[in-house]
Amino acid sequence: MKRPHVICHMMSSVDGKILSANWQDEKLTDTFAGYFEKYHETFTSQAWMCGRVTMERDFSGGVQPNLQPAPHPIAREPFVGDAQATSFAVAVDAHGRLGWDANTTGGDHIVEVLTEQVTDDYLYYLQRQGISYLFAGRTEVDFALALEQLAALFPIETLMLEGGGHLNGSLLNAGLIDELSLLLLPIADGTPKSPTTFEVSDYLRKGPATRLHLTEVQQLDNDVVWLKYSFQAV
Repeated sequence: MKRPHVICHMMSSVDGKILSANWQDEKLTDTFAGYFEKYHETFTSQAWMCGRVTMERDFSGGVQPNLQPAPHPIAREPFVGDAQATSFAVAVDAHGRLGWDANTTGGDHIVEVLTEQVTDDYLYYLQRQGISYLFAGRTEVDFALALEQLAALFPIETLMLEGGGHLNGSLLNAGLIDELSLLLLPIADGTPKSPTTFEVSDYLRKGPATRLHLTEVQQLDNDVVWLKYSFQAV
């Protein structure tokens, strides 16, 4: 089955930490965030994907879903909330917890990746909001299945994978990432147990380390280095 080309685009400290709340210089952190967005735009993509925690913290504003009783049982089938959309924000929300005040974020149509255990009330909420959704597994997300459906249901050829670490790690472990774009920041973090670029959850069977192939290096302002890798030999 066809799936989108997946580019993992991240920024991290030199020791791989990605949680910017640990970085004290707020002005410089804002500058780094601007780099992240600027270099995201250098890729031609139709969608970007984040995990629930990242979406809730940075994009949904912590909105709580306005649940109402579903008027009837809802089949576990994909729902397309906007058939005319051409750009997409993909939220991995296995248990159906995210709330939204619209069916777009940053101008991109929201697509939720769910598991079949979510409630009918939550599906009814997404339908009322005009938010698209698909199912990728019964209790845990099957990312290969999710990507196949994203390609089949929407005009998505390239997808930007943008954290958190467990989401990135899950796709890495499944061999579903094609490229890595990493902004290496001049920060040594060292915070214990702080998330890193790739984290594999305990419930997954950890595969062997993944070999990358360097394709480009650029030195940017403020001592930032932009590294680009392929996951296939070039």
